[in-house]
Amino acid sequence: QVQLAESGGGLVQAGGSLRLSCAASGRTFSCAFMGWLRQAPGKEREFVAAIHWSGGSTYYADHVKGRFTISRDLGKRTVYLQMNSLEPEDTAVYYCAACLDGSVYHSSTYQYWGQGTQVTVSS
Repeated sequence: QVQLAESGGGLVQAGGSLRLSCAASGRTFSCAFMGWLRQAPGKEREFVAAIHWSGGSTYYADHVKGRFTISRDLGKRTVYLQMNSLEPEDTAVYYCAACLDGSVYHSSTYQYWGQGTQVTVSS
């Protein structure tokens, strides 16, 4: 089992920045990838970014490339999502997820999920 706990969400004006954190515990060595996904009201959960836990390779959705950066601290077993130039369309609950059973880009393939953290971007 892997436990994930997100933090860092909040309310920010358009153009602002936020950094989300995801602390992992449990059998994290069994997971090669960690990811961030989000779900806006009335929409399906969608992929945002992912990182290979040991190698550090990163993956991004097109709509966040150049604005969001995913990183990890191996010693702290924590994954971060730095979000810059935020837009109202980025408003969603952001989830940290771990362990893949398929493509990194598909939300349905992640096995473990955090409780989510709300990000609200005002215009």
